[in-house]
Amino acid sequence: MENSIIFILSCFYFFLPAYFANMAAPMIKRTGWFESWAKPIDGGKKLKGEPILGDHKTWRGAIFAILAGMAVFAAQEQLYRFDFFKNVSLIDYGQAGLCLVGFFMPLAAVLGDLSAAFAKRRLKLKPGAKFMPWDQTNYVLGNFVILGPVLRLDLAVWGVLFFFTFFIHIIVNRIGYELGLHKAKW
Repeated sequence: MENSIIFILSCFYFFLPAYFANMAAPMIKRTGWFESWAKPIDGGKKLKGEPILGDHKTWRGAIFAILAGMAVFAAQEQLYRFDFFKNVSLIDYGQAGLCLVGFFMPLAAVLGDLSAAFAKRRLKLKPGAKFMPWDQTNYVLGNFVILGPVLRLDLAVWGVLFFFTFFIHIIVNRIGYELGLHKAKW
């Protein structure tokens, strides 16, 4: 039982850059900072009469998501010299060239989110409309597709992340909704 809990915690620790990337866009939007960067990624263009992504998917959100994820990864690199963090790490943060993961993990989270937005627009769903389980797990799937083949982590890691992230995302968004930080409960 103890090994299972440590394994689950290790999965969460590994995925912290993606979690922070996923939270960064709505957080930076609430600050009102960098309004000039709040331009739609799709440039307001439409595909078959529907927005490609929607005006809520902005360069500001994408840039700050990537920066937030990179900052968390940089912290993990520094913490890796301590035995506790080394023992719960699924990857060797001291390995040369691994810093690219620090960029690609939050980028994959953003791309997963954008792909879900693209799919929602094709299905004529409005931003914030329920799109389970993709709204809750798109950034896990984005990382699985982009980093899965490179990192070659056990499939159990991705399974744990997909399963638990689904529920954690709902709980965190529900709390955010109750606090007035989110418009949707899910």
